[in-house]
Amino acid sequence: MKAAVVYEPGGAPRYDDFPDPVAADGEVVIDVKAVAVENVDKAIAEGTHYAAGTYAAEFPLIPAFDGIGALPDGTLVGFGNVRPPYGALAEKCVVPHGSYVPIPDGVDPSVAAVMASAITAMSMRTAAGFSPGETVLVQGATGVAGRLAVKVARLLGAGRIVATGRDDGQLREIQTLGADAVINTAVPDEELARAYLDAKGDGYDVVVDYLWGRPTEILLRALVPTSFAFGKPTRVVQIGESAGAELALAASSLRTSGVEIYGAAKGLDPQTMEEAYQQIVTWTRSGELTFDVERVPLSDIENAWRRTDLKGRRLVVTP
Repeated sequence: MKAAVVYEPGGAPRYDDFPDPVAADGEVVIDVKAVAVENVDKAIAEGTHYAAGTYAAEFPLIPAFDGIGALPDGTLVGFGNVRPPYGALAEKCVVPHGSYVPIPDGVDPSVAAVMASAITAMSMRTAAGFSPGETVLVQGATGVAGRLAVKVARLLGAGRIVATGRDDGQLREIQTLGADAVINTAVPDEELARAYLDAKGDGYDVVVDYLWGRPTEILLRALVPTSFAFGKPTRVVQIGESAGAELALAASSLRTSGVEIYGAAKGLDPQTMEEAYQQIVTWTRSGELTFDVERVPLSDIENAWRRTDLKGRRLVVTP
């Protein structure tokens, strides 16, 4: 079969021949239809992600650990838990029985491949308990997941949406998606702190954070009151770390600001996960929620892997 093959840590995948996977007892071979390439896939292939020990222990390998494909009977499914070295970026891969779920009728495979990015945005409800009318701050709104978070916040009934990013042109696009105000984080620290305060209105109820690092450190510092006050609760949901894996957190940022910090997995269980997924499916089918994807053939994986011009579009590879 043809596949995207990585021969060494940090190397770009090459379109090459690779032995067909053979299902062992309790496994099934999947005919791959669409795979969304995300930063985590690249980090695993580079050996910098904690999951590299599972999915990139030996080379050569095929990257990506989930996608959309067809079972032997033709049923379209979303699959995961691939058996290394057979990652998803190939014509076929192999997974354990049960490591897949049917894709609803009427959802294009390329769209289904990126729906997980929208589900992360639902953490504003599952983790932070969002209620209609509240103010939402989306940190990192110009990325794929951040753009979807702006759309999801509007669909959930946010009263006000503030979005951050580093590119003024893309931030203008975010306003057309539903953001009421935007903040460019590529400014000096004091200017950024003022921007957070100027845009907060009555306060940020929920922060959907795909950045962490410097911008969120400045935000948390800016939310500390300058005089004695009962801080309005601000529920921060930590999802990504595109601006940095760490930050310095002053004690006062928690003690007096009303800030509460949650991981994105808070509140998740099989029921809440299914509810979030079904809501995304409903919006997708109705056309209320749209996805910006850049479709490329598997044969062009080496060039596609290195692309930096996607600007909010998710790269989706189709064999």
